Amino acid sequence: MGVMSASGSFTRYRIVEEVPQGLWLQIQDRLIRDSFQEIEDTADEYAHGWVSIDDMLDTAWSSGPPFKGEYVAFALRLDTRRIPAAVFKKHYQIGLQEALAKAREQGRQYVGREAKKELKEKVKLWLLSQTLPVPAVFDVVWSMQTNRILLGSTQNTARTLFEDLFTKSFELHLEPMTPFFLAAQLGGEKVQEKLEAYEPVAFVEPLARG
Repeated sequence: MGVMSASGSFTRYRIVEEVPQGLWLQIQDRLIRDSFQEIEDTADEYAHGWVSIDDMLDTAWSSGPPFKGEYVAFALRLDTRRIPAAVFKKHYQIGLQEALAKAREQGRQYVGREAKKELKEKVKLWLLSQTLPVPAVFDVVWSMQTNRILLGSTQNTARTLFEDLFTKSFELHLEPMTPFFLAAQLGGEKVQEKLEAYEPVAFVEPLARG
């Protein structure tokens, strides 16, 4: 999701620790260290890493540094290969028929459990090698003044990958700025104590069965 889009969904974070002043000089090197690595020539199911916010193919920030005024802007790229279930079923069935024909030539009337397991893995790897990965890019904007961060996604998968990779790259931990967090921040300790004491309530009555 691009921050320059007309509309979008974002997750807001704050950095838990104080950011060391020396870290700013290392930002680009750390991004490059954990940058995205292409998987088109492999059979890997997915890969993720940092890329330039200006160009998802730029993993060395050749098009420009990640610093944009008072912000650090970069992106998380996630490439995923997906094999449609019907495609896998078809090619597994073809392989199973071939394996069964070979077994009968050897005087056996069936394909064993382990052989079927190996066949499934072989078919999966072959199909993965024939399938192009689909890229997805999620923009990241980090305010150097407030140490607040915007991630251009609310998806659980993207959020988890981003949070883990951010901590790995910068040795800093993130906390999502949920409505609970914002209310506690604005109201102080007393409000936080009340919020923690609240019980969840269903706003819609369940339909009566009759």
